[in-house]
Amino acid sequence: MRILVLGAGAWGTALAATASGLGRHAVTLWARDPVLAQGLQSQRMNSRYLPGIVLPDGLSIASGYLHLVLQDGTQWDLVIIATPMAALRTMLQALADTAVPTVWLCKGFEAARDGQAWGLLGHEVQRQAAPHALCGALSGPSFAAEVAQGKPAALVAASTHAVVRQTLVDAFHSPALRIYASDDLPGVEVGGAVKNVLAIATGLCDGLGLGVNARAALITRGLSEMTRLGVALGAQAATFTGLSGLGDLVLTATGDLSRNRQVGLALARGQTLAAAVAELGHVAEGVYCARTVLQRARALGVDMPITEAVVQLLDGSLQAPEVLALLMGREPRPESDRV
Repeated sequence: MRILVLGAGAWGTALAATASGLGRHAVTLWARDPVLAQGLQSQRMNSRYLPGIVLPDGLSIASGYLHLVLQDGTQWDLVIIATPMAALRTMLQALADTAVPTVWLCKGFEAARDGQAWGLLGHEVQRQAAPHALCGALSGPSFAAEVAQGKPAALVAASTHAVVRQTLVDAFHSPALRIYASDDLPGVEVGGAVKNVLAIATGLCDGLGLGVNARAALITRGLSEMTRLGVALGAQAATFTGLSGLGDLVLTATGDLSRNRQVGLALARGQTLAAAVAELGHVAEGVYCARTVLQRARALGVDMPITEAVVQLLDGSLQAPEVLALLMGREPRPESDRV
């Protein structure tokens, strides 16, 4: 299989190296930054985003104008978009006329644009940017460094197109990486977006030393928020008990490799949001999509108190200790309450 990975951040590099290392695919990793691409080629390592991981000899590196890479005569079997959510629309527009299965890795919402009331999930962006493309998402609980090291992981290949799901299984399923298929693209995407926001809240909880009881309650109630929003957006409730829902939430909320969790921990220490993000040096999607998650929820009449508290914390209208008081001061209600 001929695979093109667009974006040489940590996750794009990890998946490209993983697929190339299987020995049955011809994989090309495209970097927008020519300096980064030169380093990847000369050092056979992504020292900026994935230090310590040696790239397979068979992994090809490309750079330069994207349209030239897409038109170089190679008949690609799969294209992976490994950019942040902010670049997804541009990438899909460049790929709009291709019949090749195309999948994105980014998790979150695109920022509101062109007078829209709120931002869009990846599949909603795709409907506008490349409505006829065969697309989907690859998601689930996965830190790039561990996948690149060959440690066991499981992901979800989500698409309404069976050919896209099967192509992903054929590309990445291996002894160290299990790929499960799902036709619930909205559900998988909601899980991937909302878990980032909830991970900020969990990092805050742990940073304030509130204990593991509080952490368990926060994760469980956060999962309920995630499910309510997903069902309102047309997702299947069962998706949120799977890898892209509960699995990704637990990983991102509790794993110290989680950038969103690190933001919460930093805010608990009294750092400003700007300082916390600058210290990371990477994109923390939860910071950028929290407000959109809340906007979508309000428009649909979905109650998301943890998300609302995170937005107020990020906006500066609440301080870290006040978040706890806000959530604990809510009126009691049945656990199964859906609104």
